[in-house]
Amino acid sequence: MGLKGKMTVEKEIKCHGDVFHDLFRHKPHHLANITPDHIQGCDLHEAEFGTLGSVTLWKYTDEGKEKYMKVVIEAIDEEKKLVKFKAVEGDVLQIYKEYTATIHVDTNGDDHLVTWTIAYEKLSEDSPDPISLLNIAIKSTNEIEAHHVK
Repeated sequence: MGLKGKMTVEKEIKCHGDVFHDLFRHKPHHLANITPDHIQGCDLHEAEFGTLGSVTLWKYTDEGKEKYMKVVIEAIDEEKKLVKFKAVEGDVLQIYKEYTATIHVDTNGDDHLVTWTIAYEKLSEDSPDPISLLNIAIKSTNEIEAHHVK
């Protein structure tokens, strides 16, 4: 059994992809108000929100437990509406040696598709795949969509 893995989910959204991308790139601290059951906070620690190399501390709930993850923005592609976060500290690194989450939004006219990709390397064969974290991404996407399509 391999220790490295990648999980991807695509979700069509009714709100505009630019709104979704802007929220994760420039305004992640607003997510606690939109998805309070899943994300309780996003505090800036270094640089400015939405800049390459910026560091944020995310507080979230995973399987009923409050957790945290400090991440650095590792990649930004404005044309592709892509932001890639790499975990550098937190609960997730007690299970995974490496953990990245990439959010990419495809916009084609009135069609908007959010793609979440989680890449990881387990610390051991017994470590679970990050399905619960992917579920948080899906549920948060649904709540963001509902918030912006009123």
